[in-house]
Amino acid sequence: MKLKIACLQMDIMFGKPKKNYEAADAMIEKALTSNPDVIVLPELWTTGYDLTRLDDIADQDAAAALAFLKGIAKNNHVHLVGGSVANKTADGVYNTLLVVDKNGEPIHQYSKLHLFKLMNEHLYLTGGKAKGAFSLENRLFAGMICYDIRFPEWIRAHTAEGAEALFVVAEWPLARLAHWRALLIARAIENQCYVIACNRAGSDPENVFAGHSMIIDPWGEVLAEGSEDKEIVEAEIDLDKVKEVRTMIPIFTDRRPEFYQ
Repeated sequence: MKLKIACLQMDIMFGKPKKNYEAADAMIEKALTSNPDVIVLPELWTTGYDLTRLDDIADQDAAAALAFLKGIAKNNHVHLVGGSVANKTADGVYNTLLVVDKNGEPIHQYSKLHLFKLMNEHLYLTGGKAKGAFSLENRLFAGMICYDIRFPEWIRAHTAEGAEALFVVAEWPLARLAHWRALLIARAIENQCYVIACNRAGSDPENVFAGHSMIIDPWGEVLAEGSEDKEIVEAEIDLDKVKEVRTMIPIFTDRRPEFYQ
């Protein structure tokens, strides 16, 4: 099964949700001209890393973001891996990835498991407690957020259960661009899956971000890669290739997890 993917490499305005919704809407409208099957947004696309003001600007129960994504999905018959948003709940503020199918139905939420202390996430956000697996078009995927890609055992927990593609949404800094590229390619090769990684462009008061959104096949071949600037990164993936690669080099049947403890 083939799917056309469009990653929106946004320049996110620091702490300005209204402006970011307008920017996302404009980029989505542009992306729709290529008739994608799935549109992907970056991490914390409504607020950026304005963590100290999350009590004021976080989205209560992700309601506003979900309403926005549901309308676009239903009106345009397109799946949305809706990046992540600061999701204010009774238990705290989570960094939550939202998935809405082409009928406008919310099908999954994943809250970032691994909080990144270098950017003070642990001071303002609550870590997730559940997996990122979800189904679209009767195929199994997994959603991850930025720092999660440094934890190969977390990725493998999903691909060992059959996930064929990994969606990564991020605000990854330019200073560690080499890590971003190496980790994403490694995750694709070692899990024999597609990796669809949507990073942001631009900067905030503390960081310059890398861009370089990437779509990588199960052999580790880069099908598309962005620059450092705001743009839409597109490629077509063929999920049937995952089974082909996993059959050729059967790492999942050759695993010996009883010795991995």
